[in-house]
Amino acid sequence: MSQSFTLTDSQSLSDLIVFLSRSGRVLDGSVRLMATEGVLAVYTAIFYPRGLLDASPTVLGLRTFALTEPVDLDKVVPVRSLLERLKRLESTTSDPTVPVTVTVPLEVNTVTWAGISPPKGGWEPHGQTPAANLEVAARAGIDEVAATVPEGVGELIVERVRSEVWGRQVDGLEFVPTGAGFAAFSLGFLADDEPVQLFESGLWTRLSTSRGHVLVRRKPWTLTA
Repeated sequence: MSQSFTLTDSQSLSDLIVFLSRSGRVLDGSVRLMATEGVLAVYTAIFYPRGLLDASPTVLGLRTFALTEPVDLDKVVPVRSLLERLKRLESTTSDPTVPVTVTVPLEVNTVTWAGISPPKGGWEPHGQTPAANLEVAARAGIDEVAATVPEGVGELIVERVRSEVWGRQVDGLEFVPTGAGFAAFSLGFLADDEPVQLFESGLWTRLSTSRGHVLVRRKPWTLTA
């Protein structure tokens, strides 16, 4: 398996830095790098169940980047370590058209969400929704969590509140929890002039804009006959 990948130019490098910087404010500290057919898929976990009794939805953020050549890569690495390497490369890159080779940090082997792989195909269109619909849900959820969770409260209570708030369905959107709105909003995927496209494949729902994707995995018992 490859220990590096090569982005096509420094703009892709800058975009990846922005994505990981935003992700680092809300995720668990790890990122999954998967490369197939000359495309790098970068997954981050915004929400995921942390135990059998945790009802939190699985919500992943995704950005894709073109590579100069195909590589065999599927690793979970620390966001901070990868960001440090990317920023060092950015500081030494003078020609924006020159490809940039990134060496992958040491892998993390204890990340439970990385074993959940969204489908690569079979996505069926399922309508669209205004970006404002998801932003309103995200902002309302942020305010509710802040108002409900007092300072110094235990971690179990915090997780229970977050699970309840971010597991609710967005008004008018089947199988789209408010946590998906939070992911799209916090990762910078929403734009006022661009609707969010919805797709479904099996247990998964995908929310897509030109800026990135949010993937939601629902519980098996939510499937309808």
